[in-house]
Amino acid sequence: MTNLLFRLCLPCALAAAPAFAAPNGDATIRAPASASEIVIKTTTRTAGAIDSLTWNGREFINSHDHGRQLQSACNLDCGTPITAETFNPTEAGSRSDARGTNTTSWLLHLRAKGNQLETTCRMAFWLAPGQKSGPNPAKNTTLRSEHLLTKHVTIGYKNLPHVIPYDVVFTVPEGERHTHAVFEALPGYLSPEFSLFLKFNPKTGDFETLSGGPGEIPEPVVLAVPGGSHAMGIYAPPQPAPNTTGPTFGRWKFKGEQVVKWNCVFRVTDKNGIKPGEYPFRMFVIVGSLKNVHDSLRALQNEFEGAAR
Repeated sequence: MTNLLFRLCLPCALAAAPAFAAPNGDATIRAPASASEIVIKTTTRTAGAIDSLTWNGREFINSHDHGRQLQSACNLDCGTPITAETFNPTEAGSRSDARGTNTTSWLLHLRAKGNQLETTCRMAFWLAPGQKSGPNPAKNTTLRSEHLLTKHVTIGYKNLPHVIPYDVVFTVPEGERHTHAVFEALPGYLSPEFSLFLKFNPKTGDFETLSGGPGEIPEPVVLAVPGGSHAMGIYAPPQPAPNTTGPTFGRWKFKGEQVVKWNCVFRVTDKNGIKPGEYPFRMFVIVGSLKNVHDSLRALQNEFEGAAR
């Protein structure tokens, strides 16, 4: 896939003025996977972010507010020490959107057909000016950022029906000064029933148990229900780029909030200033039974990094 699609979407940002008519964000794509279908749904409420993913009778996504989706976000430093969520463009919307039906993010483009989805949005800042994350105040002075997020999602990859290629491009605008960016290229917020935390060991090709975190590791992470009937994993191949580290994979178990999470992260650091422009990342989400996820991870590992040793 080239970046042509993403560049074609960029002029849409110029239309994001008060007269701009946002496209309908409610869309569905689907494709068979074993004895069931993987069905992915987006909503206008979340600016085209993935609000639902089902397979074999179970919902995977714990869509609660405007942060718990299958969506992308980034956090940047503004030339000062980086602190969580304080300059945090977020695809689905802001903290203040809460459980409401509207989003501060602007959906600029959506196309869904068959098993493929593509969207572009102008991301809201997670915090409004004057709000805090813990003791740290928001660094943004507007509700909505100038950062664009474009994604292309396909259900099924080659002969792997349980694999979902997930390509994102973050566009960092001109006129901002950053030396450190954390691209949360994709997090997934799942229902607390996904209480089994595993990592895929590329050296052995097997799963190993993990704590509920929080923690970040270089190996792919999988969350599953006990017994393994349903599981979701995340894999990203090596993607060398200047001043960039990753992929790394995090996991959390938020007991009070009754939600669990995995993510895939890339970091860009440049003491001379991060250049504006496009930052593309490729990932693969794997959905099915624990065996489906295991077999698919082994196949992806073999394709991109060689067979487990």
